[in-house]
Amino acid sequence: MKKVAVFGNAGGGKSTLSKRLSEITGLPLHILDKIQYQSGGVEVPHEEYQHTHEQIVAADRWIIDGFGCMETLWLRLNEADSLVYVDLPLYVHFWLVTKRLISGSFIPPAGWPENSPILKSSMNSYRALWLCNKHLTPRYREYVDRAQNTKSVYHLRSTKEISQFLESISQRTVGS
Repeated sequence: MKKVAVFGNAGGGKSTLSKRLSEITGLPLHILDKIQYQSGGVEVPHEEYQHTHEQIVAADRWIIDGFGCMETLWLRLNEADSLVYVDLPLYVHFWLVTKRLISGSFIPPAGWPENSPILKSSMNSYRALWLCNKHLTPRYREYVDRAQNTKSVYHLRSTKEISQFLESISQRTVGS
């Protein structure tokens, strides 16, 4: 586990999982939202984002958390040796986006650029939930099914499985 792509629908706990995984493994964590957006939620120029993404993917060790954009998504998944796909039921994603919206009104969400507009970003997440579930989720599931022959694949379908995954990685790391 040297190049890890953490992906899935909005609000699934990818950033929390990625941060913990980075702490356990010592792999450098790259949060795409912080690379793609500046303080205040302003998008960086696309070419700048792509260049930064290319540099990260070319490195020997990384955890990359998030979506980014379609063109960098598949490149990243292909380059990763380990895929962590957070695939919770849609209602759980909705609940977690709502929870983040409420708590984000008091404490900025972890992994978000400074001064991100919580309401606007949450509304975008709600829209993304439906679109991702309809268009990307089937493609993600097909991709991870095929990738099991060539990569370490962790297809996490519940919050319990997320906890068990982190515990198993922690035990493996301690045992090495």
